[in-house]
Amino acid sequence: VQLQASGGGLVQPGGSLRLSCAASGSIFSVNFMRWYRQAPGKQRELVAAVTSGGSSTYQDSVKGRFTISRDNAKNTVYLQMNVLKPEDTAVYYCNAEVRARGSYAYTMYWGQGTLVTVSS
Repeated sequence: VQLQASGGGLVQPGGSLRLSCAASGSIFSVNFMRWYRQAPGKQRELVAAVTSGGSSTYQDSVKGRFTISRDNAKNTVYLQMNVLKPEDTAVYYCNAEVRARGSYAYTMYWGQGTLVTVSS
């Protein structure tokens, strides 16, 4: 199982970006899917999470600006980021709890990270 994240880049303050993360491999089901971020010199923090049923939670600092969603048929999670601020600058990592075919347990997988830079 692999997670492949994409969509990062350089954007001006107030701009928007959409991140994607696709899980691939021998997958039976995917439970929680999450986005984390890690700014330079800081610890990795949870940004948003979404269940297989579509229920979502957000870090307070991104509420009203970011939207997490998923396409279960594609095993893909998205993060729509609007009204971006310089303090949103970080490497963004996706994370998913995946049950592989032939397994009875969920395993947590991480994507490789995608850099988001918010600067004028």
